[in-house]
Amino acid sequence: MSKPKKYKNLTSLIENDTKAQEYYDTLPPYIKEQISQRDHNVNSYASLRDYAENLLRGDD
Repeated sequence: MSKPKKYKNLTSLIENDTKAQEYYDTLPPYIKEQISQRDHNVNSYASLRDYAENLLRGDD
């Protein structure tokens, strides 16, 4: 099984990964804002989900 593709940042991820974009589009605006402030740390679908789920749980 191949390794998940990593992107430069969140913008690159959601521009190039349909699954990541669809997931990102479902997030509440305040979560998107917090993720975009650290977009360089979000470089794969898995990291996007992990970060969003932590924020949704309030783990920041």
